[in-house]
Amino acid sequence: MHRLERLLRPKSIAVFGGRHAPYVVAESIKLGFAGEIWPVHPTKNEVAGRRTFRSVADLPGAPDATFVGVNRHLTVEVIKALAERGAGGAVCFAAGFLESEGRDDQGKRLQAELVAAAGDMPIIGPNCYGLINYADGALLWPDQHGGVRLAESARGVAIITQSSNIAINITMQKRGLPIAFLMTAGNQAQIGLSEMALCLIEDDRVSALGLHIEGFDSVAGFEKLAARAREMKKPIIALKVGRSEQARQATVSHTASLAGSDAASDAFLKRLGIARVGSIPSFIETLKLLHVMGPLPGRRLSAMCYSGGDVSLIADSAEGRTVHFPPLTDQHHGCVKSTLGPLVAVANPLDYNTFTWNNQPAMTEIFTAMLSGGFDLNMLVLDFPRPDRCSNADRWPNIGAFDAALKANTARGAIVCSLPENMPEEYISKLMAQDIVPLLGIPEAIDAAEGAALIGETWRKPPASMVDTSAAGASKRRRLIFDEAAAKQKLIDAGLPVPIGERANSAEDAATIATALGFPVALKTLGVAHKSEIGAVRLNVRDADSVRAYAHDLLPLGSGIYVERMVADGVAELIVGVTRDPIFGAVMTLGTGGVLVELLRDSVTLLLPATRQDIEAALASLKLHPLLKGYRGRPKADLATTIDTIASIAAFVQQNVAIEELDINPLIVCAEEKGAWIGDALLVIGEKTQ
Repeated sequence: MHRLERLLRPKSIAVFGGRHAPYVVAESIKLGFAGEIWPVHPTKNEVAGRRTFRSVADLPGAPDATFVGVNRHLTVEVIKALAERGAGGAVCFAAGFLESEGRDDQGKRLQAELVAAAGDMPIIGPNCYGLINYADGALLWPDQHGGVRLAESARGVAIITQSSNIAINITMQKRGLPIAFLMTAGNQAQIGLSEMALCLIEDDRVSALGLHIEGFDSVAGFEKLAARAREMKKPIIALKVGRSEQARQATVSHTASLAGSDAASDAFLKRLGIARVGSIPSFIETLKLLHVMGPLPGRRLSAMCYSGGDVSLIADSAEGRTVHFPPLTDQHHGCVKSTLGPLVAVANPLDYNTFTWNNQPAMTEIFTAMLSGGFDLNMLVLDFPRPDRCSNADRWPNIGAFDAALKANTARGAIVCSLPENMPEEYISKLMAQDIVPLLGIPEAIDAAEGAALIGETWRKPPASMVDTSAAGASKRRRLIFDEAAAKQKLIDAGLPVPIGERANSAEDAATIATALGFPVALKTLGVAHKSEIGAVRLNVRDADSVRAYAHDLLPLGSGIYVERMVADGVAELIVGVTRDPIFGAVMTLGTGGVLVELLRDSVTLLLPATRQDIEAALASLKLHPLLKGYRGRPKADLATTIDTIASIAAFVQQNVAIEELDINPLIVCAEEKGAWIGDALLVIGEKTQ
């Protein structure tokens, strides 16, 4: 039995507190909880119609689950008494623990005391609302909620949030998402979000999992969760916040979670096959799609609309996304064309017009022909008139035709409405019973398809190796910055491809070194981080006199000059950067390099270790990639050597956990069989302080 089993699926519930306790008791009764409910209060004789007990010692037994809704100091005492009694677990509602650090000097100490008091007894929170088990009717929740009890033998999604308010709002949704479990994580003082999730997905009544994440509790915990979810075929999506600096600051103050860089978080979720969405509506719609049909086998979509306006909207929504509407083959085009009138243009998305409106046999023929294309998800864009003023009778023939076409082609289908309010909630459950997923909002529908396709694609690949977190943790070391000459020597010693070069301390030294290296050469000022911004670089210098002249100008700008043989046959420039993330360790960024790196922002992030396939896929995702493949007759790049070089850089970083930062910009990618060369390098090492 998982240690959270009694808490999540209790047979008995104890409730402590005054103001919030009646909600917990009354709502559990309302949801039809079949077990015992034991309110505890020092003076009241009943709470919400149930007889009270005075203390933990007075309870008739050790409760499976307890809601502790008292002040933070008393919470510690109650938790200690429950643990000694052998209780199954508790929700700690009170705030004023670690999340108040910086504003209150007691919070950190009290949270440590709380964890010590709990011992082996699991606790959720503190600073959280708790949980709602809609499958069994067990509620440890101090407020209103908008959910309903799950029907016997029915399935629903599980949701865990790090915000109690977001959790409340999700229960109020009218989008028809069936919820089996809802939990809030709070401070995660003892039980982390990943462990809660791991227990929830073991329940047969859970179809998919949604996580609202402010900070990761454990890299290893999430890896274990993702592996088990994959094994059980239960997809996971995440609403991960922290893209903005303001959001990252709010995360730390709100839950005392440490939020890593957003790019690293995104790479981590993608590596695990957890689809990331950016809004609560997309979160709900993606969960709904996964609940009904699970991950998608591919990214090919079809859409049918009875309006050219809807066609334009849904086609535009897929622009720049990983899912797409592929054009019809000639044979498929002819098949669809044969079912339509001469005035209808055949395409994907398809505007089938209204010539056959309310003619179910005719629409069935059209839809069946369109859905015969083997698409991974087929969408029918259809808004319902408002039922209080209009009739919806003419919409159901469309749905009947769509349902018949799906069954005839054994295809996956979704009804998509452009406005969320244009699909009444009572229709949604009816459609889901037909295995048709109702998706509210065109952008949300595309988000849902994209997320489901990513999960399906990841599950079809071998599982990724565990992230190397050996360099993780907050840095407490003195930073030693290597100039280009010293950094490149380190890279040369590691066997990485660096053009031959040497440090010069005078103009005459520079001329002598350049002559020995062979012209043309590059001259670069040492001790300057961004050389091009202050004119500290001279390229393609072709004679000794020019070297002397340029060196005379460059020497005052820094601490010396680096003279280096020029790299010939360059096709493109990449940036290969590594930073030290406190959660994930070494994080590698690949992107378009050179002086425009910040302006173009064409980059992708990888966690280590990264395979050659990972690196190749990362390069393929860049806008620069066509240039590497020989864009418009240009020479093709030595892509194989480039991938090998990047893999070697990653291995060098993994072998040197003291690296705080490595910036190779540019990595000069040359034509086929000419290699890839490290043009410039900045290296920062963390030295342990005494």
